Amino acid sequence: MENICGLDVALSVIGGKWKPLVLFYLNGGPRRFGELKRLVAGISEKVLIQHLRELAEDGVLVRHDYQEVPPRVDYEMTEFGHTLAQALIPLCEWGNANRRHVEQVSAKKDVA
Repeated sequence: MENICGLDVALSVIGGKWKPLVLFYLNGGPRRFGELKRLVAGISEKVLIQHLRELAEDGVLVRHDYQEVPPRVDYEMTEFGHTLAQALIPLCEWGNANRRHVEQVSAKKDVA
């Protein structure tokens, strides 16, 4: 039977806790590594490096190394990456609309 839902494809690219947030912050334009580290609160440097590398390998973003001293590197979404970011907007809206409900359910689980 043919798989009619492309979630498996999308999740293979954005799977994990942090990649959608990295894409969210890159959707507004190029960002330097340190800026992304501050924006994606809670991500470790190692995981951010790994995710940026994977997203670049998947063609979602491009890494610009300006070959300067001190080093200057930034990351920018590709056209392909922008299509993925656009697909995440409804999920972002769903999260905003349901944040209170999810927090209440999580609080109940923590008490139990």
